[in-house]
Amino acid sequence: MISRVRGQDGRVPSIPSYDLHEKVWNPSMPLLYQWSVGGENRAISIATIRSSLHTLLADTGITDASGQPLTFQPHDFRRIFITDAILNGLPPHIAQVIAGHTNINTTMSYAAIYPTDAIEAHRAFIARRRGLRPADEYRAVTDEEWQEFLGHFERRKLALGQCGRAYGSNCVHEHACVRCPVLIVGPDERPRLREIRENLHARIAEAEREGWLGDVEQLTVSLAATDDKISQIDANERRKNSPVFVGMPSISQLVVREAENRDKTDWLRHSWTSADLCGGSSEKAN
Repeated sequence: MISRVRGQDGRVPSIPSYDLHEKVWNPSMPLLYQWSVGGENRAISIATIRSSLHTLLADTGITDASGQPLTFQPHDFRRIFITDAILNGLPPHIAQVIAGHTNINTTMSYAAIYPTDAIEAHRAFIARRRGLRPADEYRAVTDEEWQEFLGHFERRKLALGQCGRAYGSNCVHEHACVRCPVLIVGPDERPRLREIRENLHARIAEAEREGWLGDVEQLTVSLAATDDKISQIDANERRKNSPVFVGMPSISQLVVREAENRDKTDWLRHSWTSADLCGGSSEKAN
């Protein structure tokens, strides 16, 4: 779905949407359920989603246990997602956070098909783990700690992209971001990186003229890192824009394959005929 709605720049377009319950227009957001109408991206309405879902289910001919046509509501997919996630090993308390439930019992009530043994085993594991760990690890997070945690990710926004360092870790490159391997760059940073590359070329030329060999060495390292970042952006763009081979053979491949199959068939027919004739001759000779 993301590939379908992604724009030429690789991003999901941000569009406004109308909240039927609050009767207000929401600010622009990268909605997944959107389509192009007259060259303008618009949000797909809930009524359209429901209607399309009912039409799709009716065309499948699937019925429920009572033999009635199967019906789905958009909220059912939320239940299906949580159910499938837990059945595939996602801890229930993590599913609770994803679903935004304040009570884990609400999450557990989403499906009655959860294996009771698996749930009880997980709860026992959590209880044992908490018994072995310091009690401070499970205390409620203060507002100051939460704001500090959020502030870490705000401080990861840089002029050249996003810093990918883990929470609680310090910058080991003294903010020489262009050299850092965890710097996350995108297409918007290409002009800035090209400007830095041109500046580095000029500074290296100046250092070579003045005989500043130490500066030449360090600036060359920065130049190589800048070229690497630009190459990463170009590689990502090529990967997004390149077609993906899904196994559909081309016409030339079909012609070659058909010719090879025909040659094999002729060879087998000839071999079978020769063996049959040889066998018949031997029987007559005997």
